[in-house]
Amino acid sequence: MGWSPDQYLKFAAPRLRPALDLLARIDLEQPGLIYDLGCGAGNVTALLASRWPQARIVGVDSSSAMLDRAAKLLPQAEWVLADLAQWQPSEAADLVFSNAALHWVDDHARFLPWLVRALAPGGVLALQMPANFTAPSHRSLFAAALSGPWQDLLRPLLRENPVGSPEDNWAILAEVRPEIWETTYLHALTGEDPVLEWIMGTSLRPLLEALPEGWQGDFLAVCRNLLAKAYPRRANGVTLFPFRRQFILAKKI
Repeated sequence: MGWSPDQYLKFAAPRLRPALDLLARIDLEQPGLIYDLGCGAGNVTALLASRWPQARIVGVDSSSAMLDRAAKLLPQAEWVLADLAQWQPSEAADLVFSNAALHWVDDHARFLPWLVRALAPGGVLALQMPANFTAPSHRSLFAAALSGPWQDLLRPLLRENPVGSPEDNWAILAEVRPEIWETTYLHALTGEDPVLEWIMGTSLRPLLEALPEGWQGDFLAVCRNLLAKAYPRRANGVTLFPFRRQFILAKKI
């Protein structure tokens, strides 16, 4: 799946807010090794480097385009091109951090405990994942995918709810007694079709790329219409876009 750094970073500021909130909750003095999983274009990795300038930081992502952008932003970090589900750490880390990436990885019942095993004793696991898969944005995307001649192509790509509930994820990570909380961010977006533009940088991409060019425009038109109804633009030009996110913080004893 190809990622567009420019499309994703159109909403860099609101996408950054959850990462800042997670970073503020991490209690570590001088971590020696940090893994940033799903580092993307490196804008959050740069925050990690700013807080812990002496740490060795390794960013891991499946997009070469994103990593090229990240390497220009933060040349002192190490960058690894890998599928997160297949990646193997070279050594145990003091911090395993991930912002808005692990919902692309299946089987969290296996994967989340594996991340804990990638930590050194005393190491911290700090994760943020979207928790909005029942929101109108996703319901609209599903409806669009299943409403046209493309439905047989897109149905296998639809992911109902890849992030478990806080209760489910606490049970998966019970051994390390994680802190888990959810926050809804209310984004006040402007411009034409801002929610469509938002999801074009994330959840819409694999669906769009699966379609032949002749269907892409029609599919986008259906998405645009459904999203405009679900998120109407107000008289002042603002479109409100609530977005719930789940945070997980745990320490390996």
